[in-house]
Amino acid sequence: MKQQTNRVRLTAGRVDSFACPANKPQAFLWDTDTPTLALRATPTGRKTYIFESRLNASTIRINIGTLADWPIEKARTRAQGLKMLVDGGTDPREVERDKQAAALEKKASTAAKLQADKLAAVTMGEVWAAYVEERRPFWGDLHLRDHIDKAKAGGLPSGRRGGGKQLTKPGPLAALMPLPLKDLDQRTIEKWAANEGKTRASSARLAWRLLTVFLTWCGEQPQYAALLTTENPAKSKKAREALGKAGKKSDVLQREQLAVWFAAVQQLQNPVISACLQMMLLTGARPGEVLNLRWTDINAQWKGISIRDKVEGTCEIPATPYMLHLPAALPRRNEWVFSSPNSATGCLTEPNNPHTRACTAAGLNGLTLHGLRRSFSSLTEWLETPAGVVAQIQGHKPSATAEKHYKVRPLELLRVHHEKIEAWILEQAGIVFDAKAAPGALRIAA
Repeated sequence: MKQQTNRVRLTAGRVDSFACPANKPQAFLWDTDTPTLALRATPTGRKTYIFESRLNASTIRINIGTLADWPIEKARTRAQGLKMLVDGGTDPREVERDKQAAALEKKASTAAKLQADKLAAVTMGEVWAAYVEERRPFWGDLHLRDHIDKAKAGGLPSGRRGGGKQLTKPGPLAALMPLPLKDLDQRTIEKWAANEGKTRASSARLAWRLLTVFLTWCGEQPQYAALLTTENPAKSKKAREALGKAGKKSDVLQREQLAVWFAAVQQLQNPVISACLQMMLLTGARPGEVLNLRWTDINAQWKGISIRDKVEGTCEIPATPYMLHLPAALPRRNEWVFSSPNSATGCLTEPNNPHTRACTAAGLNGLTLHGLRRSFSSLTEWLETPAGVVAQIQGHKPSATAEKHYKVRPLELLRVHHEKIEAWILEQAGIVFDAKAAPGALRIAA
C-alpha cells in the first residue's frame, strides 16, 4: 500500500475543516486510530468515509458512506469490521454481493409467495369474467348472453309483467362463482351437478357444457393451469349422469294446425311480436337471428334478407312477398326491425310468454319458439323441397360432400323454392294474400 503521510486522528473539527485542494480531483485524510479508515473529499465539497486495505496482493477500496450519514465512531467500527474480514482472507465485497443477492432472493421469494397466495385465492367468478372478456370478440350475442345469464347471482327485480315483487333466480353456475378456482375439483362439480339436475336439468346441462369449455381454457393459461386439480375437473361421468340426457324435442306445427296458429298470433295486441313470430315460422331461422334483424338487413329492391347466423356469420336468404309486407307495417323506432320501447337495447327480447299465451288459446300447448324452426323444416316435406335448399335457407351447415363443395345455389334459385313454401303455408293457414301487392298495402282475409 502506498505511503500515506496525511494521517491524523479524525475528530469532528478536523473532519469539518478538511477540504480538497482546487488542483486535485480528490484528497484523503487518514485516521491514526483506525489506519484503514480515511475521509475522502472532492472539489465539489462532497465528503465520504472509505475503507482501504490489501488482500492477495491487491488493493481493496470500499465506500462506507457520507459524512452526514456516518458519525466518526460508527465509521471506525465499520472499517474495523471490514479489516477483520480481510485479515481472515475474505473479500468484503464478495460478502456484500452475497448479502445483496440473498436479500434480492428473499424479496423475490416473498413476492412470489404473495403472488401465489393471491392467485390461490382468485375465485371462479373473477376468472370467469376475464374469460368472457377475452372470448367476447369470438362469440355471437346469444352465446355471450348464455355465459352472462348462467353465472348471474340473481336477487334483482324480475321486471316481468305481472311479476310483482318477485326477484330473479340465480343462474345454475352462480353457486360456483364465489369458490376459489383451486377448490373447483371433480367432487365439487359432481355435487353441484347433482343439486342442479334435480330442479333445472336442461339449463344446468348448458351451464355444464359452458363450464367444461371454460376449464379447458383455464388449463391453457399458465397462471391458472396449476390451480386445477385435474386437467379438466368438469369432465366427469358422474356429473354428466347427474344432469341426465336431453330429451328429443318434437314440438312442431302440423299442417292442419297452421290456421289456428296464425289466427292466434295475428290477434296478439303487439303487432311487432305478431310479425316477429310469423317471420320465425316463414324463415325457419333461429329465434335470435330474427330478433336481431336491422332495417339495413332487408333489401327490398333485390328482395334479400341478411341473417346473422352462427355458422357463417351472415347469410343471405330470400325476402319473400309476405315477409316484405310484415315489417313494412311496423313502426321505425330505431335500427331494429322488431323494436321495443321497453327494452334496454331497444330490441325485442325473446317473446316466449306472448307466444305461449297465443298457443294456449289455440290449443297448441308446448310449442316453443325453436319449435317454429322445426315446423318450417317439417312442413317443407309436403312440397318435397330439396333438403339442401331447406338447410341453406335455415342456415344449417352442409351435411354432405356434394353440398359442401359442389352445390352453389344463387339467391334467385332459393327464392323460387322459398316463395313456393311461403305460398303453401299461407294457403294451408287459410290466409288469402296478394303476393303482388306493394309492401305496406297488405290485404289479408282469413
